[in-house]
Amino acid sequence: MVRILAIDDERDVRDLIKRGLAEYDVVTASDGPEGLEEARRSTPDLILLDVTMPEMDGFEVCRRLRAIPDLGGVPVIFLTARGALTDKLEGFDAGADDYVVKPFDLQELEVRVQAVLRRARPHKVADLLQVGGLKLNLRNREASSDAKTSVLTPTEFSLLEYMMRRPDEILSTHHLLEKVWDYPPGVGDPALVRMHIRNLREKLEENPSQPRWIQTVGRQGYLIRGE
Repeated sequence: MVRILAIDDERDVRDLIKRGLAEYDVVTASDGPEGLEEARRSTPDLILLDVTMPEMDGFEVCRRLRAIPDLGGVPVIFLTARGALTDKLEGFDAGADDYVVKPFDLQELEVRVQAVLRRARPHKVADLLQVGGLKLNLRNREASSDAKTSVLTPTEFSLLEYMMRRPDEILSTHHLLEKVWDYPPGVGDPALVRMHIRNLREKLEENPSQPRWIQTVGRQGYLIRGE
């Protein structure tokens, strides 16, 4: 059974998550340190993480999770009242796979959980995908260019893989939300795509402000240049 760890200092929110995601094995923690300890103990398949908590905020919890070898690949969805763009940017910089702002709709949360879990499933066949000087290891989520090598988060990996399988094809943010995030039409924030594109450029481009590989096509979307 899929196990989800919900880390939130509000009991009502933890109880709501347990009721709303009753088909999963939901374990909970009430603050950051307890959440890290529970993550090591229960090895969850996905983590729902609040930001504003005593002792340690969710951004720091996520950064620490990403630094733990056995937990670094576990997908993380922030579930928080902090919905400013700067907060979202910090969340994705810390390694989040998705970002949901409170108050949230339980049905939409379940859709997002299902989508993130699908993206996190490991590939059964070890393989290497290459477009020009970009390489993506389909087994360990390691991406490399002529300039840099990085291990990607599950969502970064899914986005880059999808784009690399369609070199020189312009892909809109709404298309990517439906095909990569697996969201129904109208669900999901286009800022999710922009932030993950930004993070991929930071990890792979020699000069992220003048990208060579992951390019923006004005008012249309993004493409991987197939050199």
